[in-house]
Amino acid sequence: MIVEHLSLVDFRNYATAELALHPGPNVLVGRNGQGKTNLAEAVVFLATLGSHRVSSDAPMVRDGQEFAVIRARLSHGERRVLAEVQVNRQGSNKARINGSPSKPNELPRYAHVVLFAPEDLQIVRGDPSARRRFMDQLLIQRIPRISAVLADYDRVLKQRNALLKSARARGIRGEGLSTLDVWDDKLVALGSEIITVRQRLAADLQQPVADAYEAIAGADHRPQLEWALSVGGGDPEEGEDGASGAEESPASGKLSDPQHIAELFRASLAAKRSSELDRGLTLTGPHRDDLVLRVRDLPVKGYASHGESWSVALALRLASAELLRSESPAGDPVLILDDVFAELDADRRQRLATLTAGYEQVVVTAAVEEDIPEVLHAHVVRISAGTISDEREATDD
Repeated sequence: MIVEHLSLVDFRNYATAELALHPGPNVLVGRNGQGKTNLAEAVVFLATLGSHRVSSDAPMVRDGQEFAVIRARLSHGERRVLAEVQVNRQGSNKARINGSPSKPNELPRYAHVVLFAPEDLQIVRGDPSARRRFMDQLLIQRIPRISAVLADYDRVLKQRNALLKSARARGIRGEGLSTLDVWDDKLVALGSEIITVRQRLAADLQQPVADAYEAIAGADHRPQLEWALSVGGGDPEEGEDGASGAEESPASGKLSDPQHIAELFRASLAAKRSSELDRGLTLTGPHRDDLVLRVRDLPVKGYASHGESWSVALALRLASAELLRSESPAGDPVLILDDVFAELDADRRQRLATLTAGYEQVVVTAAVEEDIPEVLHAHVVRISAGTISDEREATDD
């Protein structure tokens, strides 16, 4: 897949923006704060329906405006697709495919993007929510309908939490909570599907992550991915992952039978109901799971060096790209390397550049042009205070 042209209206610092992109490497150069990452963020939004920088859509809309528009002309071989999304400050977003109204969750069927960014270090070192978000955004590209499942789960979770808080405030217990059973059924149905596809994704990423890690780090440290599931015991959200060393532990992420997961989920809800009523919070489900990452049989978080942590983060992104590349009839995903070379030592810079240069399209942003390895240094666009200057166009003139 190739992004041929990107158009923005009232997105971040851009009142309007037009950016032509080419097959192969594209380099966006500009000082920090000029708008490079905003361009990358816009492309990523089309593919994942979310941002790698903020958890809500409102910050992406330019100050004083009610909505922003992202429009991209995509090339899938001989086929052209015009994908467009209206990002609203409030309310649901709207989308168009080739000019016809569409649901936003249809966009990832056409736009496949893998982003590398400084924030990726938080995937391995940050809270469980960062790892869940990484996996869910990849799932949305791999299985676009999962976007609706995740949204429905989030809606049911909010309703259930509101009911728990209300019951706590009013002192309601026992049979007075019959309404909660209805929300439990919905939570279990949606949550079990999310847990199942997340575990399948972790299994499918295992070998690509190991291969990518060795290519980046130059060493085989046996990287591993394993879900710690709150439905099987413990609370990964609060550091009780229950996964360490227990091959048959129900929380170890080895479970793959959706029916068994649903039974565990329902039993866990029953076991934790008293605690949930005390706290006014749903304490079990995929929203409290964690993806446990290990190298050298030790958790990356807390044990890995800075270089090892970066190697794991980069390996996760490269493995994502390889997975999408192998499964998508649309060809390679677009790789976006957003200010990532400034974070790496010279050896990892060169290794990453070599590993990514062969993709159909690569977009690199950098504040310092010299940070970019020569193999990726091709079509250069300069960004200054929201103004886009294309060196190739200037040369052609």
